[in-house]
Amino acid sequence: MPPGFGRKLAWLALPFAFIASAVAGYGHYTDPGPSPEPHVVVVPHGGIGQVSVALQDAGVLSPTWSSRVFFRVAALVTRSDGSVHAAEFSFPARVSVAHILQILRHGHPVEHMLTIPEGLTVKRMEVLLQQAGFLQGETPPLSEGQLFPETLALPFGTPRAVVVARLSHLMDERLQHVWVGRDAASLDGVIRSPQELRILASLIERETAEPAERPMVARVFLNRLQLGMRLQTDPSVIYGVSDGMGVLNHPLEHDDLLMDGPYNTYMHAGLPPGPICSPSLSSLEAAAHPAVSNALYFVANGHGGHRFADTLDEHNRNVQHLRDKN
Repeated sequence: MPPGFGRKLAWLALPFAFIASAVAGYGHYTDPGPSPEPHVVVVPHGGIGQVSVALQDAGVLSPTWSSRVFFRVAALVTRSDGSVHAAEFSFPARVSVAHILQILRHGHPVEHMLTIPEGLTVKRMEVLLQQAGFLQGETPPLSEGQLFPETLALPFGTPRAVVVARLSHLMDERLQHVWVGRDAASLDGVIRSPQELRILASLIERETAEPAERPMVARVFLNRLQLGMRLQTDPSVIYGVSDGMGVLNHPLEHDDLLMDGPYNTYMHAGLPPGPICSPSLSSLEAAAHPAVSNALYFVANGHGGHRFADTLDEHNRNVQHLRDKN
């Protein structure tokens, strides 16, 4: 060793030893930070230097050079406590360096709620996924009825493809479970596959928002299918004339009913060629377990539900009753 080298090394080590001592002795390490209010910060991938800059830009760390150095040294000295993670974190007001590092190492990332409502068409779901700014990446191609309506808690940066995969798996799982437990005798000769059950459930979903009457709506449709009658359900027509959006900017008109297409159930017998929305579990269960009834018709009752009828005469009276109320 050259003469005096040990003394030089000791002097060089003094600044680091001093800072390490301050950290270990909980000097500025636990002092309140500069931010007077809470902050949510997206902590980037990369080294601790990039993390410190992001925290300073957000106002969680003091903007000075010395503060940034102190934070980096503190992270180094306490590295045995765990790795610093890249994610979106919430930091309380006046958060100390010690608390910042604890959050970065062991805190739970901020979760964003994404709700895919029941009865939405795939085109409207695509809009929701695209507008969710906390998601990233492209939305994979979707088919109607593919995604199960659900509310998910997701961290910032979740790929849209991951959301699609989760909701697709949920739909497959729910549909298979309902299909296995179906009332086979009620569906015999009419609903022959899980996909046909999904189609029927989507019609039920769009016909009524009342879960209690969905088994009766299912029974009406099944009775009609068994007799070879046309379903004559407005939501399927709306789906066709709206190019899959499932909504119109005007009330359904007589001319709409005259527009031919595979989803016009006034013109074509049987189920439409595919679902017209993503049905809820309630509608899937109703399709698999319909009510016991001879009803062939239903019309709105003016209070959010429907009046059901076995005969056309009875149905016409119900229609007239509704008109009289309006």
